[in-house]
Amino acid sequence: MNRSKLLGAIIENAIDGIITIDQRGIIEHLNPAALALFGYEREELVGRNVSVLMPDADSKRHDTYLSRYEQTGEKHIIGVGREIVGKRKDGSVFPFRVGISEIKFSDRKIYTGFIHDLSKEKANEEQIKSYTEKLEIKIKERTHDLIELVSELEMAKENMQALFQKEKELNQLKTRFVSMASHEFRTPLSSIQLSASLIDKYTTKQDTTSVEKHTLKIKNSINNLTTILNDFLSLEKLEAGKVKASAQSFNIISFAEEIAEEMQLMTKQNQHIVYEHTGNTSDVYLDPNLLRNCVINLISNSIKYSGEDTHIKFSTKIKNKELILEVTDNGIGIPHADQHNLFEPFFRANNTGDIAGTGLGLNIVKRYVGLMNGSVSCQSEQHSGTVFTLMFKIEN
Repeated sequence: MNRSKLLGAIIENAIDGIITIDQRGIIEHLNPAALALFGYEREELVGRNVSVLMPDADSKRHDTYLSRYEQTGEKHIIGVGREIVGKRKDGSVFPFRVGISEIKFSDRKIYTGFIHDLSKEKANEEQIKSYTEKLEIKIKERTHDLIELVSELEMAKENMQALFQKEKELNQLKTRFVSMASHEFRTPLSSIQLSASLIDKYTTKQDTTSVEKHTLKIKNSINNLTTILNDFLSLEKLEAGKVKASAQSFNIISFAEEIAEEMQLMTKQNQHIVYEHTGNTSDVYLDPNLLRNCVINLISNSIKYSGEDTHIKFSTKIKNKELILEVTDNGIGIPHADQHNLFEPFFRANNTGDIAGTGLGLNIVKRYVGLMNGSVSCQSEQHSGTVFTLMFKIEN
C-alpha cells in the first residue's frame, strides 16, 4: 500500500470527524465520521461554505475570520484547539472541540479541521453539575437541620441546667425552711406553754401583775406565730401566681397616717413612729393592699431591730410624678457582707441573734413592689441604722 492510500484509509476510518476546506471556506472533503456527526450525505456538503455547519451567529463571523487571517496573519482559530457549537442538518446543535491546521501547497492553501464530539462529555458535565447542585442543596438542608438540632440540644441543655439550678435552690430553701420553722415555731410555743403553766400558779396566789405579764407573753407569742403563718401564706400565693396588682387612686397621706397610728400600738417602750409628707399633691395610683403590706413589713422590722427610746421615721414624697417612700431607723443595722442576699427567701443577717423572724418579709416586699412596677433599695450601716426606700411611678 502506497503512502497516499494509507493516509486516505486513516482519514476515512478515523473516529473523529475530519473536514478540509479551501482558503475561501468551501468544503472539499469530509470523512464518514464528520458526515455522521452532522447528518449529511457527502454530495450535500462538498462545494458549500463550511458555515452551513455552524449556527447563524457563528456562520456570519466565519468568513471574517478567514479573510482577516489572510490579510494580517493573526491566528485566532488556526493552530488553536477550542470548543464551539455545530449545527446538524436537522437544525439541532451540539458542542464539539475543533483543532484546525493549515496546509500550504505551491499554488494554494487548505485548512483541515479535526472535530471531536463533546455531546456526551457535556451531558456528563451537566449531569455532574446537576448532581453537585442537588448535593449542595441536600448538604445545606442537612446542615440547616443539624444546626437546628444542635440549637435544640443547646436549649435543652440550658433548660436542664436551669432545672437543676432551680432544684438546687429549692433544696436550699427547704433546708432553710426546716431550720427556721423548727426554731421559730418552737420558741413561741415553749413560751406559751411556760406562761400558761405559770398563770395557773399565779392565779391561786391572786398575783394579778404576774398573770398580766405572762398573758402579754402569750399574746406576743401568738402574734409571732401569726406573722410566720401570714408570711408562709403570702409566699405560697406569690409562688402560685395568685397575687395580682390592682391599682386605684387613694390619698397617700391618709393611708400613711393610718398605718403609722396602727403600728405605734406595736412599738417598744418609748419607741415613736414619726411620719411626714413632702409634695404639693397626695393622690397616687397604686395597689393600696400590696403597698400596705410592704410598709407594715418595713416598719415592723424597724420596731423589731431597734431598741427602746428610739424614733422610726416614716416619710412619703411626691415629685415628678413619682412616689418615694422611706422607712428609717437607728437600729442594729445590716452587715455589708449580708446586704447582697437581703431579699433572698429565708435569709437573715448574721447579727439578728435571737430576734424572731422568718427571713421572708423582705423577699415578699420586693416581689410586691415588683408587681407594682416599683423598686426597693436599702442603705445600712451596722450599729447605725437602716433606710429602706420604695419608688413608684404614680401616673394614672
